Amino acid sequence: MTDSSVTGLSRRERQILDILYSRGKATAAEILAALPDPPSYSAARALLRILEQKGHIRHESDGPRYIFLPKVSRQKARASALKHMLTTFFDGSAAEAAAALVDGSAAKLSSEELDQLQAVIDKARKEKSND
Repeated sequence: MTDSSVTGLSRRERQILDILYSRGKATAAEILAALPDPPSYSAARALLRILEQKGHIRHESDGPRYIFLPKVSRQKARASALKHMLTTFFDGSAAEAAAALVDGSAAKLSSEELDQLQAVIDKARKEKSND
């Protein structure tokens, strides 16, 4: 998955990928049932074909029906999306992004979340000093 492929998704395509990532796999009917304000069945099938053509999903045959699965792991998709966000909004700076999360009003971090962030920073410092 390339950075441009992350940004080239419609709202519906992202919703479908979210469903597949949360479930692991699903049929077209299951995806349709999970979509908010669902489109027609044929429109959902068209979206699935488009996502397959873009390389985001694949399908396996299970008798007469297709089972759809994400083609890229959630971890790889997350890393690609994060890289795109860092490049687009923070000039590639992870520190700027972290500062925006900690200082910003968009996310109120709990004490536990702040402790988790501190642990990640401490681990990175330790690994850096061992290099």
